[in-house]
Amino acid sequence: MIERRRPSAGMASSRLLRLLAILLGLALVAAACGGDDDDDAAADEEAETETAEETTTTAAPVAEEEDEAMEEEEPAETAAASFVSTQFAPVEEAEKLRSILEPGGFDFTGSEEGPTIDQILAGSGSIDVVGALHGTFPPLVDEGTMTNMIDVLDDLSADRTFAPSFVSSGLLGSDDYLAYVPWAQATYIMAANNEALAYLPDGADIDNLVWEDLAARCQAILDGEGEPKCGLPNAGLFHRFLEGYLWPSFTGGMVSEFRSAEAEEMLTWARDDLWPTMNPESINYEFMQEPLLAGEVWVAFDHVARLIDAFSTEPDTFVAFPTPSGPAGRGFMPVIVGLGIPADAPNPDAGVAVIEYLTRPDIQAQVLSDLAFFPVVEGVDTSALPAGVALEAEAVEKLANADDALPALLPVGLGERGGEINQIFRNAFDRVVFDGEDIATVLEEEGTALQTLLDETGAPCWAPDPASDGPCVVNPAG
Repeated sequence: MIERRRPSAGMASSRLLRLLAILLGLALVAAACGGDDDDDAAADEEAETETAEETTTTAAPVAEEEDEAMEEEEPAETAAASFVSTQFAPVEEAEKLRSILEPGGFDFTGSEEGPTIDQILAGSGSIDVVGALHGTFPPLVDEGTMTNMIDVLDDLSADRTFAPSFVSSGLLGSDDYLAYVPWAQATYIMAANNEALAYLPDGADIDNLVWEDLAARCQAILDGEGEPKCGLPNAGLFHRFLEGYLWPSFTGGMVSEFRSAEAEEMLTWARDDLWPTMNPESINYEFMQEPLLAGEVWVAFDHVARLIDAFSTEPDTFVAFPTPSGPAGRGFMPVIVGLGIPADAPNPDAGVAVIEYLTRPDIQAQVLSDLAFFPVVEGVDTSALPAGVALEAEAVEKLANADDALPALLPVGLGERGGEINQIFRNAFDRVVFDGEDIATVLEEEGTALQTLLDETGAPCWAPDPASDGPCVVNPAG
């Protein structure tokens, strides 16, 4: 058994990675008891096949040295690994990831979270390594279907250093059971066309806006341009906007204060002040980079991976900036992706080879450059980032380093029912903003549905809500 040791945090790293590691460490350690669910993008990967022939020892004496060299250089043939990932599934992202994997002899296949969980829980014995969001792993670990990755991480740590905060997230509250090796991480930010800068409220600092400033800015654009040019991805990851940004920023929680008086005030503002300034096509927007590039939208919120094409294509046209803050702080949602090996993997060694490849600093740099998912290991060269990625990196750094930063983890402990909490938050917004229903009634009814979900899954509270011994409790209205 390899001696278990924690990766050192003392080695030099990029300033961006260190800032993110410190902040996310505080949030993730506090909520390491559970998991999260994210519908960002799904992608699968089939891993590497090493194709080297075995050398024999039957060569003539004059060729002994050459034979010995061949034996050292040509490893034994390794079967292809089955790599399933719930990330990077959209066509454009998949193509970029394949171009990163190809030099190592890899490919990948995409899968949604639910089918992937079902396949592993069913004991299919067909997956060698799975790449998924943090919240996918707890239900798999609870059922004993995942391998402890701590020895794999120890071996990898011989020549690379993982950010301690991301390792802590993979421990899921334990001391010596690692559910996954960190792979990548990301978050959500704001983007704006330079044309929109003239419409900032007097005295406003773009890096320190409050949500009311955003609505005022969008109203000013509407008044000045005669058309709404702010947008939100209502057909995309809009539930993360609600769960990780609006509710935490206004109430200080995600679940416990779901139907609070502060939540009522927030929905009133969203209905009366924010949504009327949005481009009506927001109900159809999935990726905000497209309407930004088309000029339909000047100001937008989205995941960094869904804004990167705008920043990369026209870096001189757009600015990136942190999400605004609210009365309770600057809510934001970190997204952690990990790599794990099912307990019944037919070829776990090949799975380890995939993990080794994807966590190399140079490969992490490619993922950052091409897919805008940030590194989880130290020593990644960020000195020559493409202009678009550099814009996002600066905004992420400011967000992570904000004095009022309030990390809100992805929903924890819901397993296959993670999509239900997303729908509850969407229902609350839609019923109030689109259907004009009474806010108190909506929050009471959707809050009851939320409590039922938490009770039936036994999901404990996660950050920013305080830890709980049992299922998280949705506080009464008032």
